[in-house]
Amino acid sequence: MRAIDVAIQVAPTDLSVLITGESGVGKESFPQIIHQYSRRKHGQYIAVNCGAIPEGTIDSELFGHEKGAFTGAISERKGYFGEADGGTIFLDEVGELPMPTQARLLRVLESGEFIKVGSSKVEKTNVRIVAATNVNLTQAIADGRFREDLYYRLNTVPIQVPPLRERGGDVVLLFRKFASDFAEKYRMPAIQLTEDAKQVLLAYSWPGNVRQLKNITEQISIIETNREIDASILKTYLPVTNNDQRLPAILGNKGRKGFESEREILYQVLFDMRQDVTELKKLVHGIMEERKTSSPNYYAPPSSAVTPVSSSVPTLLHTPMKSGSHPSEEDIQDTEEYVEESLSLDDVEKEMIRKALEKHHGKRKAAAQDLNISERTLYRKIKEYGLD
Repeated sequence: MRAIDVAIQVAPTDLSVLITGESGVGKESFPQIIHQYSRRKHGQYIAVNCGAIPEGTIDSELFGHEKGAFTGAISERKGYFGEADGGTIFLDEVGELPMPTQARLLRVLESGEFIKVGSSKVEKTNVRIVAATNVNLTQAIADGRFREDLYYRLNTVPIQVPPLRERGGDVVLLFRKFASDFAEKYRMPAIQLTEDAKQVLLAYSWPGNVRQLKNITEQISIIETNREIDASILKTYLPVTNNDQRLPAILGNKGRKGFESEREILYQVLFDMRQDVTELKKLVHGIMEERKTSSPNYYAPPSSAVTPVSSSVPTLLHTPMKSGSHPSEEDIQDTEEYVEESLSLDDVEKEMIRKALEKHHGKRKAAAQDLNISERTLYRKIKEYGLD
């Protein structure tokens, strides 16, 4: 009710409004409330899903283009800002706008001016902008994905729509409303909930919010022949989620670093190898020290017994021991230094590609997937290292 009150109060003004909330909470209803209670209600109302328009065409969709501005522009086009002059534009998922488009939008908000794609003529528009997003724009600004000046310009009046799980008895009222709508739509009696079913409805976490509630109400209305729905029937339509088990949510992979190229993957492999070899060295040293103290006639293999199997990875070959000798620090090769001196990044990369090709019998697509690189990169590397 607080969110609706704010929408009605701000409607008569021309202030920009930013609506935030989780996906499915019903953010798209608030721009319509604002438009219907404003003096622009007789003008155009256009809703634009910014996340559904490809990046290459979004400027043309919003601001229009001139004939011949790009391939396929066979005629002049009037964009949404031209069409909605004197009305309201609702920019849904505004956090998905590319950075160049954000700069153009900022100019419209500040001066009401825009330029069509392929034109040099400045045009004016008188449009009320209402934006919505389920993205944390503050974090997007910190990540460099959203302009800070645009955020403050859009966020003149913020409206936060709470998730359904925090709206108490709203869930029962909405269920009844949707049940009535579907009964009228499908010409059947409306379904009703028993008291225990209402408690189940209130206890559920509703990760899909109002959209999920509407879909489940429609399913029950169509499928169930019994018009009275008890808790056992209702539970069969509610998918089990982690939120219902009151488990902490994991948002994103903040602690996990992605690889930008195959070279970074190789660096990570080498780093892991170095750690493994260091641990192996400590383990061997501990075993030799233990045998040295427990058996005075124990003989340690000489340093010559440590030989590289390939140009990159050393291994230990056990040879017969001569009695009467004792191990010394020199008998243990410094494998960590050995790896650092002998490892060539290009050699390791070449060897990994060769082994991947052998493993997949020369099938480059499978080898590229195994190496976590693109086929084009693999082709280039094969030519570069002469692995044809």
